[in-house]
Amino acid sequence: MVDAVELSRKYEGKIEIYPKVPITSYNDFALIYTPGVAEVSKAIYKDPDKSFELTSRWNTIAVVTDGTRVLGLGNIGPTAAMPVMEGKSLLFKYLGGVDAIPLPINVKSADEFTNVVKALETSFGGINLEDIESPKCFYILEKLQSMLNIPVWHDDQQGTAAAILAGLINAMILTNKDPKESKVVFYGAGASNIAAARILAKYGFKYENIVMIDSKGPLYADREDVDHLMLHHKWKYELAIKTNKWEAKEIKDAFSGADAVVAASTPGPNVIKKEWISLMNKDAIVFALANPVPEIWPQDAKEAGAKIVATGRSDFPNQVNNSLIFPAIFRGVLDSRAKAITDEMTIAASEALAKYARDRGINENYIIPRMDEWEAFYEEAAAVASKAVELGLARVKKSREEFREIAKERILRARKIMNLVISTWSP
Repeated sequence: MVDAVELSRKYEGKIEIYPKVPITSYNDFALIYTPGVAEVSKAIYKDPDKSFELTSRWNTIAVVTDGTRVLGLGNIGPTAAMPVMEGKSLLFKYLGGVDAIPLPINVKSADEFTNVVKALETSFGGINLEDIESPKCFYILEKLQSMLNIPVWHDDQQGTAAAILAGLINAMILTNKDPKESKVVFYGAGASNIAAARILAKYGFKYENIVMIDSKGPLYADREDVDHLMLHHKWKYELAIKTNKWEAKEIKDAFSGADAVVAASTPGPNVIKKEWISLMNKDAIVFALANPVPEIWPQDAKEAGAKIVATGRSDFPNQVNNSLIFPAIFRGVLDSRAKAITDEMTIAASEALAKYARDRGINENYIIPRMDEWEAFYEEAAAVASKAVELGLARVKKSREEFREIAKERILRARKIMNLVISTWSP
């Protein structure tokens, strides 16, 4: 079996760029480049939005990182993060038909990061932020969203949050639980869970019924470090103030009477204990999302009383993975030429993904589609594009069905071209 290093050496990376305008004669160069290209530049100079019609900007995004929080590896820096960003770019193309350029950048501060990305805005139709340490990632996302007139997204926050919500929607249906009344424990207070708490609250869960657990235990308004959080981590501080109406101070108290737990913390097993699961309500829902080993093995969670268990792994049922989200989100915003990605658009993607699974028949081992159920991506993309139109953020306005057909055509075309190139390329 070829390992990852051998694969990368064999192909010398995971992506490359190909032109799409045919060259059939010497005269074609005068149209592709000088002097003909000057007319294209003059048209864009008069109307900058024409860059989305006359250049590849409309379908091109940047995958930007500083390499400070690479999944499973930590702070390895931008150079070592490049293989991960290349892999992400390949998934964007194969699953979403999106041209994604990996851009690890060598910066130290959050403001340096935002200044670099702001300078890149004119070249791209969207920005995907990746693998940035917390809490810096929250500041960077909010600052760039306020500065740029193209969609900015942090996949570790919004992508994972959207996948979590999609799975929870169907898990709640199967267990007859009401999101408005359900107690949800978030085990781990990093980027994904903090974003998930916000997205869930926008969807209909109540902040007061959420308990967020970090390395020191449950967050609550009077915890001794709350003043420090107010000064240094406002996003966690806000959750400490809004959540945990029970003022649970111990982990066992947080789990007691909970309907669902969403864990995105350190790899297990036995990070989450069976006795904690046994304290939860009947038909408990457990999302143990750490990789490569979940916080608790699915069988252990079920033995302790869980009805539905999801992990981040493909070799167990119910894989909750942001790869189900980010290709379709960007397909939708690029097709509609949206100016932003909002929480409402994120929720639309979650609802479309959940509905796709329901239409095929959900059960305890199938609450969310698999990554190889390609049509789910078309449905998500159409839902996101339609929501952008509804919110007044779209430069292109079409019906949901029209957006679905556009997404399908572009994704299938990308996959066909990839397969053709790969079949004829011999390293």
